[in-house]
Amino acid sequence: MIAKRTVAVVDYGMGNLRSVTQAVIHAAQGGDLEVIWARTAQEVDAAERVVLPGQGAMRDCMRELTDSGMLKAVLHAAATKPLMGVCVGMQMLLDHSDEQDTPCLGLIPGNVTKFQLLGRLQPDGSRFKVPQMGWNQVFQGQQDGATHPVWGNVPDGSYFYFVHSFHANPSDARHNAGEADYGGRFCAVVARDNIFATQFHPEKSADHGLALYRNFLHWNP
Repeated sequence: MIAKRTVAVVDYGMGNLRSVTQAVIHAAQGGDLEVIWARTAQEVDAAERVVLPGQGAMRDCMRELTDSGMLKAVLHAAATKPLMGVCVGMQMLLDHSDEQDTPCLGLIPGNVTKFQLLGRLQPDGSRFKVPQMGWNQVFQGQQDGATHPVWGNVPDGSYFYFVHSFHANPSDARHNAGEADYGGRFCAVVARDNIFATQFHPEKSADHGLALYRNFLHWNP
C-alpha cells in the first residue's frame, strides 16, 4: 500500500489551527495531498511539507513547541522539506524575540522587535494602534532578481490581514521577501531556502491568502 503524501499543520497548542487547517485543505482541493492536523512528531516527520502556525506570546509558543515533543521534528522539517510559518510561527523562525526576551529557533538570522509608535499619527490624523489589526498592503521583495515563487500570480501590493505587536527584522536583507508599512516599512514575509513565512494570516486574507497556500503546496524549492 502506497502511503499518502501529507501536509502537516503542526498542532503544539498555540495556533489558530482550525482556520489554518481548513484554509490549507481548501487550497489542496483537486490535488493529491492530504492535509493533516499533526499532533505528534511522527506525523511531522512523515509529512512531505509542513505549516507552522503560531498565536499568543512568544515564550508560551516556544515552551509549548518544546513540551509537545515536536521541536526536533520541526527543526528537521525546516532543514529538509518545504515549511511555511504563519504569524508567530514566522517570528519563531528567527534567532530571538524581544517579547519576554525569548530565544527562538535560529533558522533565519535576525531579531523580533515591537512596534514603537506611541504618539505617532497616521496620515488621516488618527493614532497608530499597537497591535496592528486589519488589512494592509504587502509589497513583494526580490531575491536574486525575482520575486519568490510562493508569491506566484498574487499581485504586488495585495492586501492581507494582520494581527501583531511585534515584527521580524532579518539581519540579511536577502531573507526579506515582502514588506508592509505601519509607521514605516517592516518585514512582512521571510524566506530562506525551503522556508517561506508570513507575518499576516493567509487564512484570513480571502482569495490572495488561499493563493499563497496553494502556491506553497506546489512549490518545489
